[in-house]
Amino acid sequence: MSCGCFGNPSSQRKKTPVLALREVEGHLLENIRRFSYNELRVATNNFNSSNKIGRGGFGIVYKGIFKSGLQVAVKTLSAESKQGLREFLTEINIISNVRHPNLVELIGCCVEGANRILVYEYVVNNSLDRALLGYTSDRSKLNWEKRSAICLGTARALAFLHEELVPRIVHRDIKASNVLLDKDYLPKVGDFGLAKLFPDDITHISTRIAGTTGYLAPEYAMGGHLTMKADVYSFGVLILEIVSGQSSSKSNWGGSNKVLLEWAWQLYEEGRLLELVDSEMGEYPEDKAIKYLIVAFFCTQAGANRRPLMSQVIHMLSTKTRLNDKELAAPGFFPDTGGSQKTSAGSSIHFSSTPVTITEMIPR
Repeated sequence: MSCGCFGNPSSQRKKTPVLALREVEGHLLENIRRFSYNELRVATNNFNSSNKIGRGGFGIVYKGIFKSGLQVAVKTLSAESKQGLREFLTEINIISNVRHPNLVELIGCCVEGANRILVYEYVVNNSLDRALLGYTSDRSKLNWEKRSAICLGTARALAFLHEELVPRIVHRDIKASNVLLDKDYLPKVGDFGLAKLFPDDITHISTRIAGTTGYLAPEYAMGGHLTMKADVYSFGVLILEIVSGQSSSKSNWGGSNKVLLEWAWQLYEEGRLLELVDSEMGEYPEDKAIKYLIVAFFCTQAGANRRPLMSQVIHMLSTKTRLNDKELAAPGFFPDTGGSQKTSAGSSIHFSSTPVTITEMIPR
């Protein structure tokens, strides 16, 4: 699938947000439906707080209902957010022509006066983190069949982005809050504000670190070395959360300063991996649960070249192929413990223990 609006020469990438916005208004917005601000104001009951369904990286997300009955998710851009403007432009540029059953569909946008708004399909069961990790979560609703389907659907979305699109797309922020669940609890990956296009003729991108603590691949978090394998790593952490029902941001596993991945690896080495499985899930196939957790270890290997492609992950998850876990080395840990992680050069990078998007803490 080729998306003609993706190719931007290097000279264009250096344009100011104002110039880039004019460009979007004049060209890219031809690819998607335009909504007036008044249409969206009416649909959300004047952006009433009772219709708030989430907060994105650069603004609030509201549920909206048009007179036709169409339900949508209305993602607003904070007027003060320069970072958000870049994400707004990126999101339109990257996904205006992309369609996949496991990707949230961008329906349209509003560019009117100071208002910058994205309009998405409404996904009825909200985000995975609310269903699995939130204060009001009911994890017992997510039985093994639903959890395995969420893993597989998310893997298919990433395989599509990484291996079927031209140019390829690295999402850069795969996490539970960016996986939405439809009426059947099937996943749809959303929020492409941090995504990067990945041309075929390059092996990696050196870039400012962006993403969410707890999900970042070590080579990317410590050196800004971005490949598609950074998404694979994040997906491995996500599998651990889905199977365990626990957040990767928690850092006191095993009575010590261990993140979820580190604790899971210790349990694996001690032959106690089933202890990680969510007790609220009910009955589940033990062999498949262990297999999914081992796939998570393959995805989170310390060396990016040791991690599988997402198409290989799908094969491992969906077939009866026996995994050779003797090939596993220890995963790459980048603890989010509010301290510093040493790099090979001896310098350190400090992260907050709050699980937030890093670009919310780094001015651009």
